[in-house]
Amino acid sequence: MDSEKMKAATVSSEPQEQFHFPVMAKEVVEYLDLPEGAVMVDATVGLGGHSEQILKEYPSISKLIGMDVDQAAISLAKGRLSASAEKVETVNRNFIHIKNTVNSMGIEYVDGIVADLGISSFQLERSGKGFSFKKNELLDMRMDAGLQFSAYDLVNEMKGEELEYIISKYGEEKFSRRIANSIVKSRAKKPIQTSFELASIISNSIPKKFHPKKTHPATKTFQALRISINNELDNLAIFIEEAVKILNTGARLVIISFHSLEDRIVKNMFRKLDSPCVCPPDLPICACGRAQQVRRVTRSVVRPRKSELVENPRARSSKMRVAEGV
Repeated sequence: MDSEKMKAATVSSEPQEQFHFPVMAKEVVEYLDLPEGAVMVDATVGLGGHSEQILKEYPSISKLIGMDVDQAAISLAKGRLSASAEKVETVNRNFIHIKNTVNSMGIEYVDGIVADLGISSFQLERSGKGFSFKKNELLDMRMDAGLQFSAYDLVNEMKGEELEYIISKYGEEKFSRRIANSIVKSRAKKPIQTSFELASIISNSIPKKFHPKKTHPATKTFQALRISINNELDNLAIFIEEAVKILNTGARLVIISFHSLEDRIVKNMFRKLDSPCVCPPDLPICACGRAQQVRRVTRSVVRPRKSELVENPRARSSKMRVAEGV
């Protein structure tokens, strides 16, 4: 199919509010606990759903900085937040640059940061980048159009062993070897160009008796490719390290993740930053010189309310953790 026709097929006249539900918005607002005149950062502003709720619940906010690596999302967020345009500044940058971005605006510390790590309904259903196996789109999966390698490149050029490793590590897919082998065999005949082609190859690689009941059999592999292409896990660790450097004392960092790999990084990073000393317990005097950087507000994960799951089933895998500056 012609690429322009594919792209056009993903465009809808529906307003983004109809298909975008910010996950755990009530919990985000409650845990942020922003002071009067707060300056805060929505590090993954997306379509602006969380920012919209935050601005509504905290009308005294003096500035909200909305960052996102996806330029299309930034454009949509601006429209959604136009009623508060005088308070909102959007920046098309990866959240790993949060400290430099904030400091470049003459701001040293902020009063709150939120990051929703999930892929939005818009990106899945209307971005035209092949994130979903439910749309027949050209394989891309780059959040940032400036990235060098796309899903097409990985699927058609990466060695079979490397594909297997990525699918196993980032997708936690037990049939990673069979899937990788099938991809290599298929691309030898012709390049794998679309999401439908790839999803079909993956589905046929997994014995039907092992197909998940609630999700598509290609779900884990698509996730793995997206994570690899966008370097999501390494970027998450960098983001947390940079974000805590600009937290005011008592300012909250709220992070929502959607799979175990992300949540594990958030949990371990918060635990590490909450523990000032890493010296062996038998050492009489601290030699590492580490200082506590955050205090964990939530010791266990926060999950969405049942009422939210009825309205938005995609929230079922979301997990929230919160830490605050010290």
